[in-house]
Amino acid sequence: MKTTMKKVFALLFALVFVMAFAACNNTPADDPSVKSEGVMTHDEYIAAAIDDEVVIEAYVQAKQSWWDNKATIYAQDADGAYFIYNVACSEEDYAKLEKGAKIKVTGYKADFSGEIEIADGTFELLEGNYVAPIFDVTSLLGTEDLIKHQNEYVAFKGMTVEPAAEGSDAAFLYKWDGSGQDGDDLYFNVSLNGTTYTFTVESYLCDNTTDVYAAVKNLKVGDVIDMEGFLYWYAGVNPHITAVTVK
Repeated sequence: MKTTMKKVFALLFALVFVMAFAACNNTPADDPSVKSEGVMTHDEYIAAAIDDEVVIEAYVQAKQSWWDNKATIYAQDADGAYFIYNVACSEEDYAKLEKGAKIKVTGYKADFSGEIEIADGTFELLEGNYVAPIFDVTSLLGTEDLIKHQNEYVAFKGMTVEPAAEGSDAAFLYKWDGSGQDGDDLYFNVSLNGTTYTFTVESYLCDNTTDVYAAVKNLKVGDVIDMEGFLYWYAGVNPHITAVTVK
């Protein structure tokens, strides 16, 4: 009996030791709501004045472009999103900015025709990873609450494709005025409850080799579609669409 009990205690001790060792060596999931000292919350960032210096921590959700050692990035934390425009970035570092990567950005808050962004910035790559869940903003279209989700990764559902220009049966335009060609931004109109909105496939973000670019080129007026993309703003809501599904 004593020998059996000793074996049981030995097994229990070994199990506790293994569990303690695993706990000590396990890296906890990153908390996207926790900020380092001196870093703004999303509310503090929104409250900052235009041209103020801002310091934020967020997670890359998509890379739009890299050129001349500058990168443009969509980023998000647990409380909101950020559009980071032309941040100083080497090509080597740009390759490291995978979806979910955590970054600290120091720059200046700017307003480009209603699009709030961080400009003239620098960044550093941090330990951590977070991919934001998609948020359905369909019911917020036409409301004052929509802009609260500016630059977030969002969904639009059950919208109807309208003519891209008055008197036309085309469902999209190359560039906003139709003056472009294949490879340029695509502009298309969609409606919900009698109100029409202009959406964009931003060619730097999703070029003419992507599924969404092809999907928009194949749209027909009257199609009912679901979409995903980033809630960009330019003189009003102008989402940068990354996925389109015809219902």
